[in-house]
Amino acid sequence: SPRLQNAMLAALGEAPCYEAVRVAPEELDSFLDRVRGGEFRGFNATMPHKEALLTRVDRLDESARLCGAVNTVAMEGGRLVGYNTDGDGFVAALRAAGTEPSGLRVTLLGAGGAAKSVALALARAGAEQVMICNRSTDRAAALCARAPDRLTPAAFDPETLRREAAASGLLVNCTSLGMTAPFPDLSFLEALPAGAPVCDAVYEPAKTPLLARAEELGHPVMNGLPMLVWQGVLALEKFLGRPLDRETLAQVGYGVLA
Repeated sequence: SPRLQNAMLAALGEAPCYEAVRVAPEELDSFLDRVRGGEFRGFNATMPHKEALLTRVDRLDESARLCGAVNTVAMEGGRLVGYNTDGDGFVAALRAAGTEPSGLRVTLLGAGGAAKSVALALARAGAEQVMICNRSTDRAAALCARAPDRLTPAAFDPETLRREAAASGLLVNCTSLGMTAPFPDLSFLEALPAGAPVCDAVYEPAKTPLLARAEELGHPVMNGLPMLVWQGVLALEKFLGRPLDRETLAQVGYGVLA
C-alpha cells in the first residue's frame, strides 16, 4: 500500500506521505486519537482492525455498514468516517476491463471477508442475481441476508457449481483455493457460457489454476491485482476529499505493482 499510494500521490503533485504503521489491538483507540488530532488525513486498515473500527469511527458509510468491515477511514469535517473500498474497487476494476455488472447473473465462490465486500458491491452495482456458493451454506445464507433481493445461497459441490456456472455471465472466486490449496475440480468452467469473464481475488500467483483453465477455454480472465489497485484509488479519493482522474491513477498503480 505505501508503494501504491505514494506513487499515486506523486502523480498528483502531492508530497508522498503514506506510511505503514503497526497498531496493536490495544493501541487502536490511542491511534484514533492521533488521527483526530490531525496527525493523519486518513488511513487504511487491515486485520484485526476492520471489524473493531465499526464501533469506533464517528460515521459509517453504507459500504462499510453493509459488509460489516472498515478498510478505509478519512477525516471529514473533524469526524472519522469509515468506508470499505474493496468491493467497489472490484466493480471499478471489472468495468475498466470492459465488463458491466448491471443486469448480470453472477456465480461467486466463497462467503468470507473478500466475498462479502465483492458480493454486496455487485448487488449495489445492479447485478441481477449473485449466487453465493460456499461449503458452509449457513455462512452463505448469513451473507445473503444482507441483500436478500440480489444474493442467493448455494452449495459448493461440483453439480451445483456446474449448474450455476451454466446460467452465469460472470464467475468470481473469493476463496483461497488456488493459492493455499488446489481446486478439487474445475470442470464447472466448461459449463460457463462462451465469453463469460472469470475473476480471481488472488493476485499471487498472478495466474491461478482457475484462471489458467478459464483462459484455455477462451474466457477473459482477471486476477486480484486490479481490485487491489482500484480500491487504493478509491481510498485516495476519500483521503483527499475530491474526485480524481481514476483511470490515470490506476495506470500508475499497475506500473508500480506489476
